[in-house]
Amino acid sequence: QLQLVESGGDLVMPGGSLRLACAGSGRRLSNYVIGWFRQVPGKEREGISYITKGDGTTAYADSVRGRFTISRDSTKNTVYLQMNSLKPEDTGVYTCAAALSPGLWAALYGYWGQGTQVTVAS
Repeated sequence: QLQLVESGGDLVMPGGSLRLACAGSGRRLSNYVIGWFRQVPGKEREGISYITKGDGTTAYADSVRGRFTISRDSTKNTVYLQMNSLKPEDTGVYTCAAALSPGLWAALYGYWGQGTQVTVAS
């Protein structure tokens, strides 16, 4: 059984940076599409990025493209989300998830972590 644990959430000022980590156990993350999602109370969960199994093709939502970078370290069985130029609207709970097929739709993902809080405020 694959388990996912996120870390790295924090309070950061606008314009700042954070790196989130999604650590896998039980199975190799490189065998899955790993996606990052964020949710704000009262809003639908938003898929913001994913990295495919195998060649590690990446994709981003328009809201984060050019500011966020997803990567995978197979030696650590961990996927990272580097977030730069953070804005207040990036605030939310960030959760990583695993799927067999690529996409930013939450319904594709069968394994989910618990999430980590990111707050962007001055």
